Amino acid sequence: MKTLIELRDEIDRIDKEMVRLFEERMLVAENVAKYKMTIGKAVLDKTREKEKIENVRSLAHTDFNARGVEALFSQLMTISRMRQYMLMAQADTDSFGFKCDTQVITQKTKVVFAGVRGAYGQQAMDGYFGKDIDSFNVTTFKEAMDKVSSGEAEYGVLPIENSSTGIITDVYDLLAANNNYIVGVYDVKVEHALLGIPGAKIEQIKTVYSHAQGLLQCRKFLKDKNWEEISLANTAIAAKKVVDDKDPSQAAIASVLAAKVHGLDILAKEINDIDNNTTRFIIIKNQKHFTPEADKISICFEVAHESGTLYNVLSHFIFNGLNMSKIESRPIRGQKFQYRFFVDFEGNLNDKNVIGAMTGIMSETQNFRILGNYESID
Repeated sequence: MKTLIELRDEIDRIDKEMVRLFEERMLVAENVAKYKMTIGKAVLDKTREKEKIENVRSLAHTDFNARGVEALFSQLMTISRMRQYMLMAQADTDSFGFKCDTQVITQKTKVVFAGVRGAYGQQAMDGYFGKDIDSFNVTTFKEAMDKVSSGEAEYGVLPIENSSTGIITDVYDLLAANNNYIVGVYDVKVEHALLGIPGAKIEQIKTVYSHAQGLLQCRKFLKDKNWEEISLANTAIAAKKVVDDKDPSQAAIASVLAAKVHGLDILAKEINDIDNNTTRFIIIKNQKHFTPEADKISICFEVAHESGTLYNVLSHFIFNGLNMSKIESRPIRGQKFQYRFFVDFEGNLNDKNVIGAMTGIMSETQNFRILGNYESID
């Protein structure tokens, strides 16, 4: 019987030969890519890959080895595709139709946000654009999205996620359904306050209004209060309702800005559960636009409901050296247990590695969309 050292030497010899053969195979794969580019043929050929897997499985002598060979060659073909997409990216200068230039903001720049004056959306808008713009507000997220789609507003401001309660699902769904693009982000620290009409006392409160997220973010404060909790479209609308009703038994959970705008008394400050609670807002535009400084990309796509499909998509980030910062999924309306994936990752659409990854993902998914390339604030 051979010693352990001798057996390890044999493995080293075999591994060395496998690396040589791997590099030889990759060279052939590169030539395949060059040929496909000349005739406009797609990189992924599912029929060919299926036939290849069946052939190499048949060469194995045990069931275990057959499963191992299938896994090995599936990965080999994935790596070959990654390399072919990279070569295609080197010849691509289109940036997927996105135009790279600087943002110009003037007094005539028209911006819409969801909610009434005093909403956190107004704070995000003022923080990103400044107050010297032509702004207006609408009631719902959809209305804001539609105003940008129609051109009635050049930019829109919408909340996308909160650091304590997670993503705003309605906005994710609107992004997938509309041809608007993220061109910026802005973070607003959430500092909820309890607001009542002038002269109201906290002991009088019986009903509290806020956005559903606002109520969730103040669970500790609301615990044991025995108040009726009613959710509205956003926090500033809740503040306006209290103003309009002039009822001292009603209160709103909203911002200090909302109290100032609507002339309400602050009955309690800093009532949110987490003191570093932050809402991230996206800035949207109805043009494929990104700046030279843009360093984060958002995409969405759907994959076939088959084993390994999502893994294969995510491998494009690995092989192109890209850092994925977030992945979310949303159910697709009308399709049972089918999901749309949203991914954020670092990069600029002028980068060849990004173009390579996007070329591959676009080729291997359904309903792929680049949602935007923008400058991160992390």
